[in-house]
Amino acid sequence: MPGVIEEFKERLEEIKGWRHHLHAHPETAYQEHATADFVAAKLAEFGLTVHRGLAGTGVVGVLSTGAGPAIGLRADMDALHIEECTNLPYASCHAGRMHACGHDGHTTMLLAAASHLGRTRAFQGTAVFIFQPAEEHEGGGQAMVRDGLFDKFPVQAVYGMHNWPGLALGSMAVTAGPIMAATCGFDIIVRGKGCHAAMPHTGTDAVVAAAQLIVALQTITSRSLHPVDSGVVSITQIHAGDTWNIIPEQVHLRGTIRSFRQPVQDLIERRVAEIAKGVCAAHGCEAEVMVHFGYPATVNSPTEAEHARRAAALVVGEDNVDTKPTPSMGAEDFSFMLKERPGCYVWLGNGAMEGGRVLHSPHYDFNDSAIPIGASYWVRLVESQLAG
Repeated sequence: MPGVIEEFKERLEEIKGWRHHLHAHPETAYQEHATADFVAAKLAEFGLTVHRGLAGTGVVGVLSTGAGPAIGLRADMDALHIEECTNLPYASCHAGRMHACGHDGHTTMLLAAASHLGRTRAFQGTAVFIFQPAEEHEGGGQAMVRDGLFDKFPVQAVYGMHNWPGLALGSMAVTAGPIMAATCGFDIIVRGKGCHAAMPHTGTDAVVAAAQLIVALQTITSRSLHPVDSGVVSITQIHAGDTWNIIPEQVHLRGTIRSFRQPVQDLIERRVAEIAKGVCAAHGCEAEVMVHFGYPATVNSPTEAEHARRAAALVVGEDNVDTKPTPSMGAEDFSFMLKERPGCYVWLGNGAMEGGRVLHSPHYDFNDSAIPIGASYWVRLVESQLAG
């Protein structure tokens, strides 16, 4: 790519080595001790001031060239509870844990940018490099904010990036407004009266009630939401019974709710409870509904989205920046940082999805060819935002 910093191309073998080391030694939420040690050592080597302990295993590197504004750049460090099936020479050494979402690549790209900026210092102000634990399911972004991230490091804006399989290598995507969905999980316990399967009239069948409920919940997005609003209600688990000739006493359903706007999220949550109780009552059963809040929607602010777009265009060219991507119903806890500071979350093209290059797949591997592009984006963003 013509806008990629030459240094990153020349040093790619070295920088890839960092990524492969991280990939081979994945650590899950709040257990990123060795990863944090690796990151902190690199940042110190690059001349940054290193702070540790936010959210337990979080690492923050600060690079200041004097008076001026401050911006935050965030990468996530944690892996997933997945057994790797890639057979790569640098495959996970830890059974049941894997970098299946590319956080090893995110950490590496931000480290590479810190290395370059620590040497060139071609900006005026402060760049805060945020290495966050526990993005997957455990809300490490929220934990860092609660631990005083923006009190200790008062940035004016904060930026994040995620690799995106299916988006062409050498391209990026950025938009103002929602880019990732809000999420919450729910549990529904359907309680009936167990009985012999050959004598269903002697009991109250929770399985039939649960089956009707699963179908009825699908009407929420088609009949309760305004047609222009987006939402998802998915049942992902059904647990009931222990044998073939007994109608069980209860059925346990689990699922997820996704949306881009809080009023929509609130409406869906309310309708799940209403429909569950109503359908179950119609079948002589009871329903207990428990909703567990997850992550808010990831919403980019317009000014920062434009800053991000310009920085991306400097690296990949205007024609390779998608400014109208379809937002994803996936969720991202960078959203907690965006609730505290204006900012922007962008997608970095990771290339085709063939061969298992799909997020959260046991066959996934981050595309090393994207490293110079992502690292260059971080550098150009700092240099353009802190131009003095």
